[in-house]
Amino acid sequence: MGREEADFNPSVARTHAEHPRNYGMIEKADGHARIKGPCGDTMEFWLAVSDGRLKRVTFITDGCGSSLACGSIATVLVEGRRIEEALSMSQEEILDSLGGLPTEFEHCALLAANTVQEACRDYLAKKTGQSGSDFCRDTLPRQVGESEEDYLERLQLHTRMSSIRNKIVVLSGKGGVGKSTVAVNLAASLRMAGKKVGLLDVDIHGPSVPTMLGLENSSIAGSREGLVPVDLEGLKVMSLGFMLIDQDEAVIWRGPRKTEVIKQFLKDVAWGELDFLVIDSPPGTGDEPLAVCQMVEDLDGALVVTTPQKVAAVDVRKSISFCRELKIPVIGLVENMSGFVCPKCGESSRILRSGGGRRVADGMGVPFLGEIPIDPAIAEASDRGRAFVCPDNSSLASRSLRTIGESLLRIDELKKAEEGGPVDG
Repeated sequence: MGREEADFNPSVARTHAEHPRNYGMIEKADGHARIKGPCGDTMEFWLAVSDGRLKRVTFITDGCGSSLACGSIATVLVEGRRIEEALSMSQEEILDSLGGLPTEFEHCALLAANTVQEACRDYLAKKTGQSGSDFCRDTLPRQVGESEEDYLERLQLHTRMSSIRNKIVVLSGKGGVGKSTVAVNLAASLRMAGKKVGLLDVDIHGPSVPTMLGLENSSIAGSREGLVPVDLEGLKVMSLGFMLIDQDEAVIWRGPRKTEVIKQFLKDVAWGELDFLVIDSPPGTGDEPLAVCQMVEDLDGALVVTTPQKVAAVDVRKSISFCRELKIPVIGLVENMSGFVCPKCGESSRILRSGGGRRVADGMGVPFLGEIPIDPAIAEASDRGRAFVCPDNSSLASRSLRTIGESLLRIDELKKAEEGGPVDG
């Protein structure tokens, strides 16, 4: 986005956008941080500290006018503060000081606040050997050759993920097999079972989860804790789709940028305590699935979706091999579009070759979790923006999805038993 794209009405915001304060770098800085936000804008801050106070603060950004305004006002706000006070800078403080920004640019304030905080942590890490946050470094040793900046990012990610009991990634070998439909309805099924559930859509080029759940007009909010997921009746949802100003806009990004956005989603989203995080990954074994599987160090496993046809079964084997190469447990294989449920009589008929998923599961030694038939009501539910699985739906497809969800619930109960915690039921 160019600077001209941010049309600021408030005079304070416009002034800081057109004439940013403290723009540039400090050569011998005491603290430094560089963060790329989910929107793709990068912000960088430098700190000069004297007697525990920020003597001088500067920044640069490659973003639009809103990024310039937020970075500029942030330097003015924190200059003169003690490090401990600067660590509490929030998105709300920046927005209030600017007199507000258009909703679609409010995330720039969160990016500025997060970067200031990281620069303060960098200073404390150099000064005292501690990060200045509540992170416990003893629980996550630094890797050989890892920079302080990379380590702090990994530590923040680790801490964020540690409040989530089960982290499940939904994969497929190819597109068009209904992977996102399965992910959305599994998340809804787990929520119906009384679990605290998050749903993360990391399909950068085709984020369909907002449409399937009727959240196309939702946008991301921010808090002191980070990006706030959209709450849908207790289901917490995050998707790149929430950040697109134009839903028809094509996301044309190369691998490194996509990887950075996924890192931001995992590291900066304030999920809170969850029983399950269901991650809807794009099809194949490329950048996005690889980024998720490598960044979430304690990923509990992958659920792989296929259809009965031979061409899909060939590709799903690659997904299973991908998981084994990365030492990720395969929770099981799901065969979607297995038979057709007549909307008039409810009978299920085989219109495609059947059993391909079960044969692959048996041949590769992974659990087969079940078959989901083609049901026109699934497409109708998605078009209306709601989950197909619901308490009053007793169709064959709904029962199949809930049975698959029960497999995930059993994993949770086993984990609780191993940890010595209370087991449900």
